[in-house]
Amino acid sequence: MRFEPRPKSLAEVAARSGSTERLAYELADFLHEFESNPAFSMIEEEPRRLRESLGDEGVADAYLAATAAALADRVVASRPHWTDGQERFLRQPWFATPGPAMRACLLLESPSPFRERNLFVTANALSVA
Repeated sequence: MRFEPRPKSLAEVAARSGSTERLAYELADFLHEFESNPAFSMIEEEPRRLRESLGDEGVADAYLAATAAALADRVVASRPHWTDGQERFLRQPWFATPGPAMRACLLLESPSPFRERNLFVTANALSVA
């Protein structure tokens, strides 16, 4: 089995992601790396767009932008310019948990960088625990 080091940037996360499942693993590894040594340089470079390759209607692209914006807020830095691109926002709401039972909860607790992009996730979406 070959060991790959954790991604050091969101651009690297996107480059390694050929599927939604792989994106989830790479993003989790990146968040561990970011928590160890947070730096703006890790979110500054724009990740490649994944809409075409993942066929997810742009959810991954918006999610990466929301992640970068939230992490920039954490390190008290300006949000990277690429996070404001129109293609990094969803037209239709997306909920991390399907079904109406959790929608109200997700609407309330979703962090603002996610809500701004019509993504509704749990409050701990970026936790590494």
